[in-house]
Amino acid sequence: NRVTCRDWFQLSLKEGFTVFRDAEFSADMNSRTVKRIEDVAYLRTHQFAEDAGPMAHPVRPDSFIEISNFYTLTVYEKGAEVVRMVRTLLGADGFRKGSDLYFERHDGQAVTTDDFIKAMEDANGVDLTQFKRWYNQAGTPRLEVSEAYDAAAQAYSLTFRQRCPQTPDRAEKLPFVIPVELGLLDAEGNDLPLQLAGEAQATGTTRVLSVTEAEQTFTFQGIVAKPLPSLLRGFSAPVKLSFPYDRDQLMFLMQHDSDGFNRWEAGQQLSVQVLQELIGQHRRGEALKLDQRLITALGTVLGNESLDPAMVAEMLSLPGEAYLTEISQVADVDAIHAAREFARQQIAEELFDALWARYQANREVSRNTAYVAAAEHFARRSLQNIALSYLMQSGKAQVLEATLEQFEHCDNMTERLTALAVLVNSPFEAERAKALETFAEHFKDNPLVMDQWFSVQAASTLPGGLARVKALMQHPAFTLKNPNKVRALIGAFAGQNLVNFHAADGSGYRFLADLVIELNALNPQIASRQLAPLTRWRKYDDARQVLMKGELERILASGALSSDVYEVVSKSLA
Repeated sequence: NRVTCRDWFQLSLKEGFTVFRDAEFSADMNSRTVKRIEDVAYLRTHQFAEDAGPMAHPVRPDSFIEISNFYTLTVYEKGAEVVRMVRTLLGADGFRKGSDLYFERHDGQAVTTDDFIKAMEDANGVDLTQFKRWYNQAGTPRLEVSEAYDAAAQAYSLTFRQRCPQTPDRAEKLPFVIPVELGLLDAEGNDLPLQLAGEAQATGTTRVLSVTEAEQTFTFQGIVAKPLPSLLRGFSAPVKLSFPYDRDQLMFLMQHDSDGFNRWEAGQQLSVQVLQELIGQHRRGEALKLDQRLITALGTVLGNESLDPAMVAEMLSLPGEAYLTEISQVADVDAIHAAREFARQQIAEELFDALWARYQANREVSRNTAYVAAAEHFARRSLQNIALSYLMQSGKAQVLEATLEQFEHCDNMTERLTALAVLVNSPFEAERAKALETFAEHFKDNPLVMDQWFSVQAASTLPGGLARVKALMQHPAFTLKNPNKVRALIGAFAGQNLVNFHAADGSGYRFLADLVIELNALNPQIASRQLAPLTRWRKYDDARQVLMKGELERILASGALSSDVYEVVSKSLA
C-alpha cells in the first residue's frame, strides 16, 4: 500500500503483484509444484474462459462503464502471471533488484504499470517495451510448436508460432514476449545439456527462450539422438500451448520429466486426449471404451510411494468439465459429463484395490493424529480424499461405511466436507439425507460453513439439480440479500454444475435470468457477476445458443438496468 494506483485502469499494479506475492508465500510454505498446479488449473479453467468471452479485456483496461465489473480474474490472476513472467525473464535476483528500485523510487506515490516496468528495466539494463503488450492486449495467445531433427548435424530445432484470437477490444494483435522455459529429454528420461546455435558451450539443462516474433526457430547443437521436449516448464507463460505429443510420449513425460509441473501437465494432456476420444464415442452413439494407457499411467502414479502424496492427488485428478468445455470448439455438455463420469467409473473399478489401500493407510494416520495445519498433513488428506471420491464410484458397502466413519469421526472441515460431498453425489439417499441434516444442525450458527453446505448440494450432478437449488432457496439460512449466499448456491449451480445448469429445455437459463433481474434491484454488482455463465453462449450448440441469447435479451428488456448489469449484457449480445 506504500505505492498505490494513479487511476482505476492501473488496478493490476497492486492486485496482480499481491496475487503473485501470495502465491510465492504459499509455495514456500507448502509444495511449490502443487501450488503452481492449483493456480494454473484455476487460471486455465476460469480466466482463459473470460479471455475468450465478450467481457475479455486487457490486464490494463482502456475503458469501462462500471469499474466494479473489472475486479476480474484478468486483472488479478492474469496480472499475477504478467508479474511472474517479468521474474522469469529477469531471474529472481534481477526481479528483486527491480522491486527494490520500484519501492525506493515510488514510496508514497500513486503510479502506473509503466512505472513498475520502468523500474525493472532500469535496475537490469533491459528493454521491456514489447513485453508491455501483456498489459494492453486482451486474449490468450496460442503457441504452436513444431520440431525438426538433423541427425548428421546433431541439431534439434523447435519452431514457435504465436497468434492471439480476436477479442472485443481489437482484431489484430502484435506478437507478445513469451518466456518459454524448457528442457530436452533423452531416451532414458535424462535432461540434456542445452547449447543453442552460436553459443560456445552448453549452459544448464533448463533454459528460458524468449519468443518475440510471430514465427521463430531455435536450434540446439550437440544433440546425438532425437530428444523429447519438455515445454513451458512451470507454466512459464499464460498461453495455450500445442505440440503433437502422442500418448506414449505423454506417459514417458509423466514418469521421467524432472519438472514436477510438466509431469502433471503430461498427465492432464493424456487425460484430455482420452476424454475427447470418449466424448466423440458418446456423440456418435458408440459404446464407450477407455484407453487402458490412462489406467496404466494412473496406476503407476498411485503405486509410487516416493512421490509427494499431494502430487499424487493432483495427478489422479481428471480435467474438470469446465476445462473440457473451455477447450472445446462447440461444447457438448452431456457428452462431456458422460465421458468424464465413465472414465472415473473405470478408474475406480480397475484401481479399486490400490485406491482402497492408499485411502485406508492415510485415514488410519488421520484417525491417530491430531489435526495440524502443516504441509505434510494437507498432502495426506488431499490423497485420502480424492481416493475416497473415486472409491464411492464403486457403490460398495465398505466404501459407504468408510465415508460415514470419516464424516462422523474426523476432527477437521477438510475431511468432513469431502465425506459430505461424496455422500451427496452417491446413490445412498437415506445416508445422504441424514448427513446433510446432521451437518446443518451442527453448523447452523456458522454462516460461512453453511455456505459450504449450500455449495456441496448445488454442485451435485445427480438429476434434479435445479429443483434442489430452488428448494434450498427456501431454507432459513439462505437470503438473496447476502452475496456470499448467492455465490454459494446460485453461483455454484450455474458455474460448477454444468450438466444440470445447461439442461436442454433451458430451465437453468430461465432460472438464472430471473435471479439476475431480481438481484439487479438488490445488488447490481453481484447480479453482474452471476451473469458470467450466460455470457459464454457462443460456446454451445445452436439450440442452447438460441435459449441463452434469448434470456440475455429478456434481461436487457426487463426495465431499468444498473450500469453493472447493462455493461455485461450489452457486451455479451454485441
